[in-house]
Amino acid sequence: MARRAAYVTLLTATSYLPGVLVLDCTLRSVESAYPLIVMVTPTLPQDVRSVLERRGISMRPVESLRPPEGKHSLSTHDARFADTWTKLRAFELKEYERVVLMDADMIVMRNMDELFDIDLPNNWIASAHVCACNPRKLPHYPADWVPENCAYTPLIHPSGLTTPVLITEASPRPHTQLNSGIVVLNPSLALAETVRNHLYTSPLVSTWSFPDQDLLSDLFRGKWKPLPWCYNALKTLMLIHKPLWRDEEIRCLHYILADKPWQTRVSEDDTGEYAKSHRWWWQRLEQLGQEMKGEPEDWKLVLANVAQ
Repeated sequence: MARRAAYVTLLTATSYLPGVLVLDCTLRSVESAYPLIVMVTPTLPQDVRSVLERRGISMRPVESLRPPEGKHSLSTHDARFADTWTKLRAFELKEYERVVLMDADMIVMRNMDELFDIDLPNNWIASAHVCACNPRKLPHYPADWVPENCAYTPLIHPSGLTTPVLITEASPRPHTQLNSGIVVLNPSLALAETVRNHLYTSPLVSTWSFPDQDLLSDLFRGKWKPLPWCYNALKTLMLIHKPLWRDEEIRCLHYILADKPWQTRVSEDDTGEYAKSHRWWWQRLEQLGQEMKGEPEDWKLVLANVAQ
């Protein structure tokens, strides 16, 4: 490993332990040269921390991060986002030259260590676009989230693998919005302070539908480098953007939306809209189970947090 760098995720509750362990398993399976570091908050129980320790996964204690009381509220549908502001603590990890911040509802399917080598101007980040199609027509999503404004709509394979949509002054607003499932950043205390100040003082906080994601899109407007879709392959793209999607090109698959793969088992003959991608997660859980045969109590805790 040439320098101090790491993949980083956040874990605040036992219910996401299966996601974190499978994410770590997939990073090792693609022979990444960089470790997974897990930011943990005081709310995380000791038995979960012990599992991470025995798996050889390093933890970084962080305090919860939220906007001032009363400044922001989430729809009931998106209550799961309450902890996601704390992901922004990754900017404070000054012991690393570069961090690739990841959500815990992801699996790595091809090595993507090249993210540690992409050129980032000072105080810039890199991330993939949001998909602004809103296929479920959720009423609390922004009104301009329609397919014609989505940054993925104009793209096709194979050019979409190397050339994300160009953001210009004339671009529709959703083209300026990133999905924070993967964020490439160079930590610094100064930049971390800028991020926190924006959270505490921006008059737009109350308008943000997607906490950390909207903050990053606003703060780094004009200062974020779009990544190709394959580094944050939103599971919905498989259905919505078929001209762009190719299974074999996925570097990192992101299980967005409320239904996480570990919450519902899928059978081999299940033909549901996301059954194929969810089966991929369960296959990797089986791989993890083989690794944890010698840790029956730890494996029991994992199984207690997946669908039976």
